[in-house]
Amino acid sequence: MQTTYRFRLYPCEEQEDRLSETLDLCRRVYNHFLSQWNRGTRIPCRLELQAQLPLLKKERPELGKVYSKVLQMVLYQLYSNLKALSQLKRNGKRVGRLRFKGRGRFKTLIYNQSGFKIVKTGKRLSLLRLSKIGDIPIRVHREVEGNMKQVVIKRHNSGKWFACISIEKGTHVEKRNVNRPVGIDMGIKHFLTDSEGRQIENPTFYERTLGNIKVEQKRLARKKRESKNRKKQRVKLAKLCERLVNQRNDFLHKLSRFYVDNYDAICVEDLNVSNMVRNHNLAGKILDASWGRFLQMLAYKAEGAGKLVGKVNPRGTSKEYKHGELDRDYNASLNILERGLSGLRWPPVPVEMRPLQAIPANLIVEAGNPLKPCVTHVGQLDLYRYRGEP
Repeated sequence: MQTTYRFRLYPCEEQEDRLSETLDLCRRVYNHFLSQWNRGTRIPCRLELQAQLPLLKKERPELGKVYSKVLQMVLYQLYSNLKALSQLKRNGKRVGRLRFKGRGRFKTLIYNQSGFKIVKTGKRLSLLRLSKIGDIPIRVHREVEGNMKQVVIKRHNSGKWFACISIEKGTHVEKRNVNRPVGIDMGIKHFLTDSEGRQIENPTFYERTLGNIKVEQKRLARKKRESKNRKKQRVKLAKLCERLVNQRNDFLHKLSRFYVDNYDAICVEDLNVSNMVRNHNLAGKILDASWGRFLQMLAYKAEGAGKLVGKVNPRGTSKEYKHGELDRDYNASLNILERGLSGLRWPPVPVEMRPLQAIPANLIVEAGNPLKPCVTHVGQLDLYRYRGEP
């Protein structure tokens, strides 16, 4: 089983210059081989281009500053981009050729199999040792369990650096018996409604931040091109957008962790979000809710915990009133639970009717939940299950 950890890097000024120089050299290698594609009549095999790297390093001695495996993975990135472009074309999208990477457009370094190591120096900060770059302080906020296979160094537009470490775990988690299932219906007004009677408010992070984003975008448009003030404003706007993404991911991580920790089987709708966003009236709200990201988090966290996630056909889940005249979303969650358990070949359990409990979104990301029976603790949040008490 594979998993990925994401840690923040804190390079000094000299190390940041080395990282930026390495990114620029990799960008040039990317453009060099892309130009060969454009000149030729066929796309050569990846191994053919990889065999040219030693000769290219003799022609350009500055490439000796880059670890050899990193240069090889530049070709992997080039072929991965071509594969993604071909997939879009097969799906009916209008696509052109791959573009050359301009200055500042190449943002990832890949260390595969070798050339990296984490050196523990204390509880808060450790060192990530990268070949040809040096020891960079890294905040390892959780223990890394398993064999490190790959490290991807990323530079964000905000100027921050991160390391995404891929881990391979040898242990396989056995599936547990379904003793406590739950059905979840996704929505726009309420982010989700489950079969236990909870309705989680949609946090609408994008709508709340949109006004500030527009202001910063206008300020950026007024700055003179290639000026220092424009670069500063671009970083300011990038930090605002990054904060929006972090808020949304924090909410989704905590909510998905709650359901994985407290239920053995989670039944959800098999939503085709790409088709749903074709409705331009609802596209912005659907994308802001990030249903696809939430379902993805549920899937990989459940796999690691030995839990089950069952996807059901969403057609008609809101229209079948088998359990009486209930709230539309609550009724859908009960139908999703019944369909999911039948799909998992598990006998449907009797549904215990509970009054709906509206939970504000800020209780998912902040401390101080006023509800009473505590079930679990996630981060700084006490999540509660409604049992029908007033």
